[in-house]
Amino acid sequence: MPYAPNLYDSHMHTPLCKHARGLPSDYAAQAQRVGLRGITFTCHSPMPFGWNPKVRMSIQQLPQYFDMVARARDEYAERVDVRLGLESDYLSGFEGWLDKLHRRAHFSYILGSVHPQTDEYKLLYLQGKTRLEYEASYFENLARAAESGLFDCLSHPDIVKIVHPSLYKFADHSAVIYRSLDRIARAGTAMELNTSGLHKACRQMNPGSEMLYEMALRGIPVVLGSDAHDAHRVGADFDKALAQLQEAGYEHVSYFIDRQRHDLPIREVSLAAHQPVLV
Repeated sequence: MPYAPNLYDSHMHTPLCKHARGLPSDYAAQAQRVGLRGITFTCHSPMPFGWNPKVRMSIQQLPQYFDMVARARDEYAERVDVRLGLESDYLSGFEGWLDKLHRRAHFSYILGSVHPQTDEYKLLYLQGKTRLEYEASYFENLARAAESGLFDCLSHPDIVKIVHPSLYKFADHSAVIYRSLDRIARAGTAMELNTSGLHKACRQMNPGSEMLYEMALRGIPVVLGSDAHDAHRVGADFDKALAQLQEAGYEHVSYFIDRQRHDLPIREVSLAAHQPVLV
């Protein structure tokens, strides 16, 4: 499916996160095949104090990450705009450490994440809480991430539903979600529509349609991300994502270049999807 000439996939990984496959050049090649203007690599950032070491690069591997992305950028110059980004976990108390990390390179895009499915996160936030209280605390931390000012966008913003996929219900948390979205809107932080959720336990994008509608009501910009951990996933299901955005009331989809947001009319993307892509 060819897309608009300015559309970006703004969420993908490298093998440095220890659970992705393929070199950045493979991802760039797929982006060219599907007609994307550009891609931004957002591999899982290093974190202090041994936080989730099995699913992220170490601080010593940062230069290697920079070099991997730079090689793909140079190889695909004039064909695909390859950008350096980072996906950083938000944790209260780590703000200063993350701020220094984000200054270590010229990142084009910083994606903020809360990962409630990890053992380390559960150890901090699950103790003494019911399932509903734990799920609600996720949305509180999502709002705090936006208010920290550290991030351009919040990734997969209802991923807490994969912790108990058969039990999670939007209605159980609607009031909490509304308050969190109000805070995120005031902070001016964008949010992601992540297509990888279609292949997770809940079989729906992150966020689901109910939350996406509430985001649209508040004018929260949305960035598309495939969360690709394999090159064939670059740009995957973006046609479904664009349709879902329109159903929720969105007229634009966003992406970031050099930490600045750009908005692209969805109508232009839809028109471009019917044009051939020359490779």
